[in-house]
Amino acid sequence: MNQLDQLKQFTTVVADTGNFKQLAQFSPRDATTNPSLILKAVQQPDYAPLLQETVAQYKDWPHEEVVEQVLVRFGLEILKLIPGRVSTEVDARLSFDCAATVARAHRIVALYEAAGIPRERVLVKIAATWEGIQAARILAHEGIHCNLTLLFSFCQAVACGDAGVTLISPFVGRIYDWHKKAAGASWNEAANAGANDPGVSSVRQIYTYYKKFGIDTEVMGASFRNVGQILALAGCDLLTISPELLAALQASEVPVVRELDPEAAKTASIHAVTYNEASFRYALNEDAMASEKLCEGIRAFAADAAKLDALIHAMS
Repeated sequence: MNQLDQLKQFTTVVADTGNFKQLAQFSPRDATTNPSLILKAVQQPDYAPLLQETVAQYKDWPHEEVVEQVLVRFGLEILKLIPGRVSTEVDARLSFDCAATVARAHRIVALYEAAGIPRERVLVKIAATWEGIQAARILAHEGIHCNLTLLFSFCQAVACGDAGVTLISPFVGRIYDWHKKAAGASWNEAANAGANDPGVSSVRQIYTYYKKFGIDTEVMGASFRNVGQILALAGCDLLTISPELLAALQASEVPVVRELDPEAAKTASIHAVTYNEASFRYALNEDAMASEKLCEGIRAFAADAAKLDALIHAMS
C-alpha cells in the first residue's frame, strides 16, 4: 500500500483545500477550508463561475450574508465529494467577539441546514481565542460542532477540552516555522525532525493529555510543511493535509508506523490542569510563540477575508 492508504489505517485523513475538484483522487473523509484557501480557489478559472453564480443569485442581500453564501456554497460542493464533514470558518475579524461569533455560527449552520445538510456534517471553524472558545462552549450546548483553529499552545487545547468542543486543529507547521526562525543559524534540521519537531511535539503533548483524561475533543494536526511531520503523527485522531502533501504520500510505499496510540497515552504520568480566563490569558502571554502566531494568524485570515469581501463587492 502507498503511505496515504497506510496512514488511513491509523488516522482519519482530511483534505485541506478549497479546490474541491482535487478531492476525488485522495478519498479523504473530511475536508477543511479557510478564507485564504477560498480566496485562492475563486481566483482560478475552474472556480470563478461558481463565485459569479453565487454572487449574482444573492446580489440584493446584505454583503456579509453574500459572503457567507459563497463560503457555504464551496462547502456544499465539497460535501458532494466526501462522506464526512466540512469545516467552514467564521470571519477572523470576529475572533474577540463571543456573541458575534455565536450569531455568525448560527447563520452558517442555518444555511447548510436549508440546503439539506444536517449539522452533524458541518464544523464551524473558530479561532482559539478565549472569546472563541467560550463561543464554542455555547454552540456545543446547542448541538453545533466546532473546529477550533489557530491553536498553538497547550493552554488553548486544555480550555477547548474543558469547553467540550468537537475538534481542535493544532498548527504543526507554523509552530515549526517560529522555532526555526527564532533559532536562526543555529537551527539543526535533523535534530528537530520527527518526534523532536516542535510542532509535532506540541500535538503529541495535547493528544496524550486528552487520551489520559478521557477528553472527547478530537485532535486534528494541521498546517504541515513536510511528509515527515505527518508520519510522526500517524495515529492522531485526524490529520488535515494539503493536496500537494497528499500526493506525496500517495506516491510513496515506504512503510508507515503508528506513532500515537490512545492506550499508551493513558499510562502517561501527567497531571490534569484547568484554566479560567485570567490564567488562560497569562499562560498564552507567557508563550511567545503561541501568542505571536495566534495574532499573526488572525491578521492573515482577516486580511484574506477582506480581499474576498472586496472581490465579491466588486461583482455585486
